[in-house]
Amino acid sequence: MSRRRPTGAQVPLADLLPVILGGDIGAYSLARTFHEAYGVRSVVVPSVSTGLTRHSRILDAVVEPGIDDGPTVVARLRAIAAEHPDRPRLLLGSADWLVRTIVENRAQLEDLYTIPYVDVATLDRVTDKVLFGELCAELGIDHPATVVHDVQAGGTPDTSALRFPVIAKAADTAAYHLVDFPGKAKVFTVGSPEELADLLGRVRESGYQGRFVVQDLIPGDDSGMRILTCYVDQDGKVRFSAFGHVLLEEHTPGALGNPAGIVTGHDAQIADQARRLLEHIGWRGYANFDLKYDPRDGRTVFFELNPRLGRSNFYITAGGRNTAELYVREHVQGLDPLPDGSADHLTAPHLYTVLPMELLLRYVTDPAVRAQVRGLQRSGQVTNPLWYAAENHPRRLAYLAAAQANQVRKYRRYHPWPARGAAA
Repeated sequence: MSRRRPTGAQVPLADLLPVILGGDIGAYSLARTFHEAYGVRSVVVPSVSTGLTRHSRILDAVVEPGIDDGPTVVARLRAIAAEHPDRPRLLLGSADWLVRTIVENRAQLEDLYTIPYVDVATLDRVTDKVLFGELCAELGIDHPATVVHDVQAGGTPDTSALRFPVIAKAADTAAYHLVDFPGKAKVFTVGSPEELADLLGRVRESGYQGRFVVQDLIPGDDSGMRILTCYVDQDGKVRFSAFGHVLLEEHTPGALGNPAGIVTGHDAQIADQARRLLEHIGWRGYANFDLKYDPRDGRTVFFELNPRLGRSNFYITAGGRNTAELYVREHVQGLDPLPDGSADHLTAPHLYTVLPMELLLRYVTDPAVRAQVRGLQRSGQVTNPLWYAAENHPRRLAYLAAAQANQVRKYRRYHPWPARGAAA
């Protein structure tokens, strides 16, 4: 799908063992990134066997049904390390709650693994959406108008300062992952106070103990979304940033809000705001921000910070900066994180997509953006992280073909496409 040629790491490390908690497309993308840079197979630890991890040439899947339980995960990770005693091991998580599991159990793991994440206190400060909003206000960083509600206290929040429809989401994503209720989603669009009361009642009955954030709904469709990923070195300095214009998000309930198509670029003003925040709090490693452009006033507002490489992390590697290499150079090899001669941001546009091109283009209605996407397609500057030349097992290829066809069915069900006339 792409003419981009994977490039190996500037300093090789052929015996590296990446171990990745999770089994989603984010975990697979991390494994591909390590394979491109170092030619190594990662160990991926999902809760169930999935088509993403079966019949792969670049990873070994070790299924752990008890991945929600800290002691069980620790035991599994120590067993994996014992099977590879002489290899340098790097431990990563592909979701917020998995990163939290790693950080909270650091004392039982860091004798065997390099763990490139911050401490629990710093993690708490930025992953709680309430505290993140307060931090943005303190530093003068653009953030949506927000009301916070303690779910277990009952009742409904005072939303008189907001206009419906509004956005509602859990403040503590790790705790929210552990509960279930009818209609559960990552993010809710709520049309009225009555709908909000019903939602919060269902959340309360699920046993969720945290707070819920109710925010101003920034107008505009998925194409208003932006993504920014930064890398902070061990001296606390932001060394690299990767900005992207989201074209379309996923719309199935379990994946709602995750980017499905991104064009890479650069925005110095947004990158500087992120730098001020990250260096202020003493962040280390990767941070991934969700943002949205507000057409009412021209601001781009920060929604949240994910303490890891995001689910769509391969947009960075596809855009020209292999994300694994920064981790390995600094945390394993003791080198400066950026290879010699590297830019501090992505410098050329590239299209990342998990969708068939014609499906993606149905939703790209802005003529200028559509022309850009077509131009990137013609020049071969398009990457789908799942289609990788090293992955040639027939059963895997059959799975990927079926999965791409299923994307069409999912969008027709959950996010019916605009008329072709609108796209044209």
